[in-house]
Amino acid sequence: MRKLFTLLVLGSMIMSCGEKKEEKKEGFEMNRTKKETKKETATEGVPVDLDNKGVGPITSVTFDDAVNEDMATAGKEKFQAICTACHMAEQRMIGPALKGVYERRSPEWVMNMIINPDKMLKEDPIAKALLKEYNNAIMLNQNLNEEEARNIAEYLRTL
Repeated sequence: MRKLFTLLVLGSMIMSCGEKKEEKKEGFEMNRTKKETKKETATEGVPVDLDNKGVGPITSVTFDDAVNEDMATAGKEKFQAICTACHMAEQRMIGPALKGVYERRSPEWVMNMIINPDKMLKEDPIAKALLKEYNNAIMLNQNLNEEEARNIAEYLRTL
């Protein structure tokens, strides 16, 4: 009996000295550690192109030196209602961060993307590259008119 007890003790000691195995829990698990966010830059594969006006009805946009506050306010309201599900000012989400967008894209390109994302994603090389970079997450057509798109474009200047 004593030999059996000794063998059991030795066996359990040997087992406890072995590699610790982590049990996998079944079900959904979420890791909530904060990750460093990466800002969109031209080095991420999508080139900066201020000459590309995109595909759509907008061929010319001229911004005044000062932001039109009324347009920007209307644009902010529309942006918060329909765009924030995919876009934030300074952080990439489903779509790119929009702060400084006019340092990477022309105002015409931005407005054509807002008004005409379906055609832009099919025909515009920058839109295609963004689609690829954002895991083929398409920008949905919100059926905005030119005035609404212009208001959003003005709001984006304030970011």
